[in-house]
Amino acid sequence: PVFSGTVNWDGPLRIKATTTGPSSTIAKIIRMVVEDAQAHEAPVQRLADAIAGPFVYTVMTLSAATFSFWYLLGTHLFPEVLLNDISGPDGDSLLLSLKLAVDVLVVSCPCALGLATPTAILIGTSMGAKRGLLIRGGDVLERLAGIDAIVLDKTGTLTKGKPVVTSIASLAYDGMEILRLAAAVEKTALHPIANAITKEAELCKLDIPTTSGQLTQPGFGCLAEVDGRLVAVGNLDWVHNRFETKASPTELSDLGKRLEFVPSSEASSSNQSKSIAYIGREGEGIIGAIAISDVLRDDAKSTVDRLKQEGIATYILSGDRKEAVEGIGETVGIRSENRRSSLTPQEKAGIISTLQGEGHRVAMVGDGINDAPSLAAADVGIAMRTHSKENAASDAASVVLLGNRLSQVVDALSLSKATMAKVHQNLAWAVAYNIVAIPIAAGALLPQFDFAMTPSLSGGLMALSSIFVVSNSLLLQLHGSFQKAEKTRTG
Repeated sequence: PVFSGTVNWDGPLRIKATTTGPSSTIAKIIRMVVEDAQAHEAPVQRLADAIAGPFVYTVMTLSAATFSFWYLLGTHLFPEVLLNDISGPDGDSLLLSLKLAVDVLVVSCPCALGLATPTAILIGTSMGAKRGLLIRGGDVLERLAGIDAIVLDKTGTLTKGKPVVTSIASLAYDGMEILRLAAAVEKTALHPIANAITKEAELCKLDIPTTSGQLTQPGFGCLAEVDGRLVAVGNLDWVHNRFETKASPTELSDLGKRLEFVPSSEASSSNQSKSIAYIGREGEGIIGAIAISDVLRDDAKSTVDRLKQEGIATYILSGDRKEAVEGIGETVGIRSENRRSSLTPQEKAGIISTLQGEGHRVAMVGDGINDAPSLAAADVGIAMRTHSKENAASDAASVVLLGNRLSQVVDALSLSKATMAKVHQNLAWAVAYNIVAIPIAAGALLPQFDFAMTPSLSGGLMALSSIFVVSNSLLLQLHGSFQKAEKTRTG
């Protein structure tokens, strides 16, 4: 059986549906995910809840202590307090004690503590959604605010993810034959490089043969049977090791040299981001190669610069060739020791785990199935929405950039920090209010300043405390960077 909810990202799959509609497993999973996301509390919220619970019993105890003190002892120590209006026209100590005890109960505001976090989180996630940031829970915002290292994928993240074929080289065949075989193998894949190969074949109006036995190994390449023989398309080592017959080092070197002569002007402008897909066939080994160049995103360098200004270390981890990764890394300004190439998805996740072991709080930004393990391993996974539909990357990520702009990474970080700042402001207000208001309500100023709250004044202050917390959270909508971004889009 193929379980409902399985993501078939690469290769064709023929299945028979046995259940449909709301009774299907995937529908149940979606309901569970939505409910789970709504229930995700930030750790600071759990702290506030832990305080708010005992706080209620503490206030009740303080109220009883206030009554006991003023009724049994206070009015004898400070008899002048009975002249205050709160004790009534007859200076009744019982009435004064009752009113002060009620003041303590009414003025205390555990609801301000309870509202401090969820109101700010609600405004923050709503603002993110309006601006193309899908943030899955308050806990994600809190983790995102503490990020000090960001790992970036190359293809589709730092680059536009829309590469084009720039040259084709072959050892013994016509270039169109190499393109035809590669397109046949890659036509069911959704990686940007596969899309570039199939698109080029369509532009050349090639007759793409049918295939069978497709096999995809994320991060390495694809394999399929074409015209009765196995054909592999992928990186050099993977394709080279697929077949018993192997091309000689001299032939491989000659193949690489032929790819250097690129007639396309578009390719030369993005030469630093060139990737090479090698094509091998059963009984022959590697028979050709296709160079694919991708264009750097317009906001890639500015985004890396802004991250540096925020004191966040940036890394580039890619499965692509060293030359392509080094070129892109140098262009956007990522330090040479933070560039890693020719990595498998598992190796990417391992490097992220190593960074975490060194004490870094790591966010990973990626766009495809190759990045899913890394997105899941990072403290916060951020997925670029390069396709109109969900993919393995967005499934594994905590934040999805629906606008498909790399600059949204900085927006998400800025929003998370602003949101957590509001949370801390709200909590500080709630604690400070109760620390100041409860002693005054208990009559601390009554002997010296002849001032005491009435229950009605206490109720008004309690309501204002909650209103302040909500209003302060609403001020998050005036967050500077988002106002500028909104004006830029409107203009």
